[in-house]
Amino acid sequence: MPAHTPVVEIRDLSISFAGKSVLSGLDLTVDRGHIYALLGGNGAGKSTTLSALLGFVRPTAGDVRVAGLTPWADPERARAQLAYLPENVALYDHLTAVENVDYLLSLSGRRQPASAIADALRAAGLQEAAWSQRLSGFSKGMRQKVAIALALMREVPLLLLDEPTSGLDPGASADFHALLQPVRARGTAVLMVTHDLLGAVEIADRIGVLDHGRIVYEAERRDFDLRTLHAHFAGRERAA
Repeated sequence: MPAHTPVVEIRDLSISFAGKSVLSGLDLTVDRGHIYALLGGNGAGKSTTLSALLGFVRPTAGDVRVAGLTPWADPERARAQLAYLPENVALYDHLTAVENVDYLLSLSGRRQPASAIADALRAAGLQEAAWSQRLSGFSKGMRQKVAIALALMREVPLLLLDEPTSGLDPGASADFHALLQPVRARGTAVLMVTHDLLGAVEIADRIGVLDHGRIVYEAERRDFDLRTLHAHFAGRERAA
């Protein structure tokens, strides 16, 4: 993929289910080394956008590219270009943090030595004493750190995050955002679906507000204005 090509390219995307429009003319791009925060209320189309990127749904119209690949046309190759962290991370409670990372890497064909796993868990901020503990006793924040360590080791062009700070306290949310800095620094593109406006302002390079299946407001970091973003997110601008 050429360096100047966006990692995520969504052009005029429309998706309908049972005749009901969910996405309508959606345009969205995410470049290498950038974090895009996609805000929107329930039913705005956030989950459907992620499903399209994962190749789980076909569009009614429009185009989607992940690292230059069309997800539903070549799902295996397209999914190999990304790491997906759902709101509730699917890890194995009976395995330790190290065992989870090792096993899940082996499933993706990217097995790494123990020293590399230790480096990733350390970079993710998980205390060394927890590395050999089973995940059944982990908090949600600790599980997120294991998932981030795994994502760091995947070394893929795109990281998809679905409500990554849901259920976390403010301190754990800030820690999570800090974990995204090395991901961004190495050139990975991050698309983060979230309800957390303040968190998005803290970490994102660009914020888009999704409503009724399309981006109704978008701003770059240099233009972030919390009052304006909140008005669009709450729907007051559209109601005026």
